[in-house]
Order: sequence, then structure tokens, then C-alpha cells
Amino acid sequence: MVAEAKIICHQSIPVLDVQYRCIVKGNNPQKIEDIVDVSTPYSPAFHQIRASDSVSTDIARSEDARSLDSIPDVKIDSAILQFVPTLRSGSFVDIGPRRSMEDEHIRIDDLPTHLGSLFQCPKHSAFYGVFDGHGGSDAATYVKKNAMKFFFKDAGFPQASEDDDVFLEEVEKSVRKAFLLADLALADDRTVSSSSGTTALTALILGRLLLVANAGDCRAVLCRGGVAIEMSQDHRPIHASERRRVEELGGYIDDGYLNGVLAVTRALGDWDMKFPRGSPSPLIAEPEFRQIILTEDDEFLIIGCDGIWDVMSSQHAVSIVRRGLRRHGDPEQCARDLVMEALRLNTFDNLTVIVVAFSSLDNHIQGESTPPRQQQKLRYCSLSAEALCSLKRLLDGNDSGN
Repeated sequence: MVAEAKIICHQSIPVLDVQYRCIVKGNNPQKIEDIVDVSTPYSPAFHQIRASDSVSTDIARSEDARSLDSIPDVKIDSAILQFVPTLRSGSFVDIGPRRSMEDEHIRIDDLPTHLGSLFQCPKHSAFYGVFDGHGGSDAATYVKKNAMKFFFKDAGFPQASEDDDVFLEEVEKSVRKAFLLADLALADDRTVSSSSGTTALTALILGRLLLVANAGDCRAVLCRGGVAIEMSQDHRPIHASERRRVEELGGYIDDGYLNGVLAVTRALGDWDMKFPRGSPSPLIAEPEFRQIILTEDDEFLIIGCDGIWDVMSSQHAVSIVRRGLRRHGDPEQCARDLVMEALRLNTFDNLTVIVVAFSSLDNHIQGESTPPRQQQKLRYCSLSAEALCSLKRLLDGNDSGN
């Protein structure tokens, strides 16, 4: 049992009504150096506490998480459009019970700085990715190593300083192209085994917009006011839409596995299971997209491989991270907490988690200029009976003198 943290708030923080504009697509298919984690260092001054929030220790069921499809398409008011999140992220990985590690990930909080002057994108932009390999680590390692080339060079990533509708449409096209280019590159590279593949989930944050692209069973979950909102769908044979597509293209499902072999219906690589180029295949690399406008009620994003989601619900994960951010404000520690919880629940896979914490620019500045007030510490001491008598005589003497 984890005790609740005591929360003291000395001023009110306005909360906006949350409104979303969301688009779900993807059912119909259509040299930069190696990447390392690049993120803003954690600072306790950035940690913000909302007095109206409560810390829950309940383990929620998976059906408690909301699907993005259930959020209506509504008009975004000017106050929400002015919100621009600042980002702090952390990640944690563990081999789990497996003999080898097949996961890879990318974490870039400041995309414009990382890309440099050759690319122009909205000032507050970030890029994250999780690649969960299977059949060896070849495919996941290759995609991670060449990700920046695929996504921001070869795919023709659009350049603009503002995130208008035309720019966002071009971004989605370029991300889709990047997934397909990476898939074809895996077929061409002779150093990568044809039996090696990887699922892939990427998250682009462009100002206020969050764009998630997914092929496989990694998952992205957004926390909105304590509620888990799933920003991706697991592409597994058990889902009716995926099963129907697979069967229409000549594949079959045997005991929950695609062609009796693979636990996912979308992946990069795995060319020993795909039809020749240009032919529709039951296993595809086509990503599914979900996007949403971030507001002040959006607290953080979790991106994790299936080793996490096999043993815990989206809402359970959100509750763990939310509690951790309130206690210490460190996204990396929250990512570690999720991995440790999955191990406690006896996951049987590799584990990779990225946690991206959001806060507004105003809160960021306020946090830097106004450090949190610390409670005053009291010091206690004990006195012997003789000392107490001496103190009493001293006090009595002072009283008589007055």
C-alpha cells in the first residue's frame, strides 16, 4: 500500500473545460546519425499540483479507459488554442524474463534543436517512438538506427513554423510514408533476417497537437484529468476488423495467431510472411493514426510495449504514473514504477516505457520563479527530572520577580 501524499496549495489554479478535436484514420492503406535519448533534465520546480485532484490507489479495470472514438468532434475555443505544453520525459527498459532484449525506443523532447537548421517545424515539438522486435532484435535495431532518416528526410517531412491544417495533413502523409519506407528497407537490407520484424508506435507533438501512429500492439495512453484515453488500438488477430482484413487477403487466424505464427496483424519487416512487393498482404506495415488537441487538463502520455499492457490496464498504468508525478514529479521514476509493476504482475516479455509529462508555459515559468514552500521542521529534545525541576524554579522565580 502506498500512502497518499499530503498536498498543500496556496493559490487556486484555473481549470479549463476540456474540448477535443480528433481524427482517426488508417483502415485504408496508401544520412542522419544514430539516435539517443535527448530530453529536458528533470527539475522539481517544474512539478505542478492541482488541489482539486485526488490520488487514487485503486486498480481500475481496462474498460475504465476511454476510447478516443468516444470523444466528440467539437469546436476549440480561443483559450484552449492558446495552451502550449512544455514537455519533460523519462524512460525505463528491462529485459524481463526473456533471454534477450528486442525492444528499442527514441525520446526527443526538443525536436527543432535536434533537427537543426535544415528542418523547420513548430517551436514546441517532440518525437517519441517504441519499437518492439520479434524474431530477433535485427528489425527493431535497424528501424531505431535509421528512424530520423526515414521520418524527417526520406519521407519528405513538411516544413512550417505553425501547425495549420495543411501542415498537419502533410505531416500525416509523411509519417505514413516513413513507416512504409522502413518496411521496404528491411526487405532490402541483407544484414536483417527476413524472419525478424518489429511493431512500431510513434508520437509527434507539434505545439498543441498530439499525433500517434501505430502498427502493432504497442500502446499510447493519454491521461486527461485522471482518466485514461487510449491513443492507439492494439493490432491483434482477435480484433474483428483486423481479422476480417486478414481473411479477405488470404490469411487465417489459428489460436489467436496470424497464420498460426504471429501475435500481431501489423508490423515492419517479417518479409518471410509477406507477399511480394506490390501485392496486398494479410500482414501490413500501414500505420493507424489518432490525433488530438492537447489542453490544460491533459497531464501526461504513456507509451509502452505490449509487455506492459499484457498484465495491466490503461487506467491502472495512468493511476500509477499520476500518483508518482504528484509525489516526486519525475517522469523517469514513473516509467520505472510501471516496469516494476509489470514485473510484479509476472509479465513474460521485454519491457519498455516512455512517460511524457505536460505542463503549460505559464506553469513552467511560475514553477521556476516561485519555488514550492517547504514546511517548517520542528526540533524536539528531552529533559531529565532534575532539569525539569530547575526549569520550574527558574520560571517561578521570574513570575515572582514580575
